[in-house]
Amino acid sequence: MTDSPDEGRSLWSRVLGVISAVGPPVTVVTALLFYFGWARADAQASSMGLDESLFGYAAQDYILISISALYLPLVLLLIVGIIWFALDRWLRRQIDEDRHRTLAAKVAGSAAVVAVVIASGALLVAFLQPARTAIFAPYVMAGGVLVAAWGLRLRRHARAGHAPVLRAEERAVEATLVLSIVTLLLFWGTADYAQAVGRGLAANFEQNVQSLPRAEVYSPQPLGIGADAVTVSDVGTKEQPLYRYDGLRFLVLSGGRFFFLHDGWTTENGTVVVLPDDNSIRVEFSR
Repeated sequence: MTDSPDEGRSLWSRVLGVISAVGPPVTVVTALLFYFGWARADAQASSMGLDESLFGYAAQDYILISISALYLPLVLLLIVGIIWFALDRWLRRQIDEDRHRTLAAKVAGSAAVVAVVIASGALLVAFLQPARTAIFAPYVMAGGVLVAAWGLRLRRHARAGHAPVLRAEERAVEATLVLSIVTLLLFWGTADYAQAVGRGLAANFEQNVQSLPRAEVYSPQPLGIGADAVTVSDVGTKEQPLYRYDGLRFLVLSGGRFFFLHDGWTTENGTVVVLPDDNSIRVEFSR
């Protein structure tokens, strides 16, 4: 038995519905992870007197370094999303079964108004006191936009019953606009949060530089390291010169380069030593 054209269109409609529901959130989350990793690395490098491009991070590196800081927030967001989805299904079922339809419409409309007021207040406070609210205000605004859009759609559903109020094209435009606004707000908040995390990591290196692995660098040629805490010793011979540099602390190996701090390093007066990862030097690590 062959499928009818209507059944084929229904199947494709369901497939496209799943893609449209899953695709954009996955894309947005991936983009946020990448942007968070880049912003965090850029803020951390700037606090250490470096340029982020020196580390030579790839796209997957930015995503990986962002996961540790965003793991808990993402888990909380997923939990809230599951609860929200369950609540939405329950309310729609109550409306479809004609239970408390008028009350549901009033509650949904009130929730939308309250959400708009809260989002507007957060926007106003963010512009008046940006230094104090830059981290949380964009997230409050994003939540307000989502709750307002959800409340309006639920109110339309409660007042119109099963009859659609908006055409499919109008609903798609509405969803696109809401998603665009929320995405921009999330990028705004993510940038500020990532920069705060990056600066905090740089300050943490300053406080705990002695806990980093100790590194001794050997080179047949003078390296000209100018940090006062780094000492050089001639351990070679006249025929085979060899110089050893002590007082270094290993930071990271990235982009084909070693990055070292030194004993007593600070964000204000410290020097970050960058050496190539090749046969021109030998590095020994210890605790």
